[in-house]
Amino acid sequence: MSTVTPKIKLYTQGTPNGYKISILLEELKAAYGLEYMTKKLDFQKNEQKEPWFLEINPNGRIPAIVDETRGGFKVFETAAITLYLTQHYDPEFKFSFDPVKDANDYSEALQWIFFIHGGVGPMQGQAVHFFRYAPEKIPYGVNRYITETKRLYSVLESRLSSRDYLAGTG
Repeated sequence: MSTVTPKIKLYTQGTPNGYKISILLEELKAAYGLEYMTKKLDFQKNEQKEPWFLEINPNGRIPAIVDETRGGFKVFETAAITLYLTQHYDPEFKFSFDPVKDANDYSEALQWIFFIHGGVGPMQGQAVHFFRYAPEKIPYGVNRYITETKRLYSVLESRLSSRDYLAGTG
C-alpha cells in the first residue's frame, strides 16, 4: 500500500471560516483525490500569533494553507483560499465556474463570495463577540451586530428561496 504525502497543509480551528476551507478540501479530495493535512492551532496558547505562523499569515488568523506542490506557496483569508484552491485544483469546475467560458456565472460567484467574506463573516463575528465575549454587555453593540447579521442572512435566504445555489443556474 503506497502512502501519498499531502502537499497542502491547512492551518485551522473549528470556526466558521475554518469549516469553509475544510469542507472545500474534503470535496476536492472526494472529486480529485487531493491530499491534504490539517494542523489545528491552539487558540488557548495563542498559537496563531506565534512568529512561525505569522510567517504564513501576517494577520495571525485562520484559516491559512501552505501548498508544497507550488513551492511552499502560502495563502490566507477564506475567500482567497477558496479562489486559490478552485483555480489550481478544480480543473473540471465541479465547485467553481470557468472564468472564460462561464464568465457571468464566475462573476456572480465572486460577488457572493465577497458578500459573505466582507459582510456576513465580519458582522457575525462582531455579533458573537459582543453577545458572548465582551467583558461588559453593551446593548447597542449587541443589537447593532445581531440585527445586521440577521439582515445579511435574510439576503441569502431571499436569494435561495427559489434556487438551490447562490450562483449559476441555481
